[in-house]
Amino acid sequence: MSSIKQFQVAFDCAEPERLARFWCEVLGYVIPPPPGQFADWDDFNRSVPLEDQGSWFACVDPSGVGPRLFFHRVPEGKVVKNRLHLDVRVGTGLVGEERLAALEAECARVVPLGAVRLELLYDGTDSCIVMQDIEGNEFCID
Repeated sequence: MSSIKQFQVAFDCAEPERLARFWCEVLGYVIPPPPGQFADWDDFNRSVPLEDQGSWFACVDPSGVGPRLFFHRVPEGKVVKNRLHLDVRVGTGLVGEERLAALEAECARVVPLGAVRLELLYDGTDSCIVMQDIEGNEFCID
């Protein structure tokens, strides 16, 4: 039996490029080159029907280790808590106040990018900060 070696995480959203660029800043990801012979993404978008222009965007881990993130436009807005979310892992191996300080520093970095802090979950040892991205999708700083 063969195992899957790669996967991407897909997001339904209103503004694919804007959300992709937000996650690039949060994760240190980059925008991949446009498909085929196109000089840039604007050239690519002009080549597709008007209703499809800007309908999707992606970002990738420049090291090739993390999954590709794919953002595609959908007509409906987010209604309830998402059932899948990303954990931005900045406190791995840390405990207590040291962990909390690392999480708070990352929170302070992403809030100016448009993220919204929702809640600190802290039991004296383990902690995470529940956040929302610029379209209201929950994620955790962990």
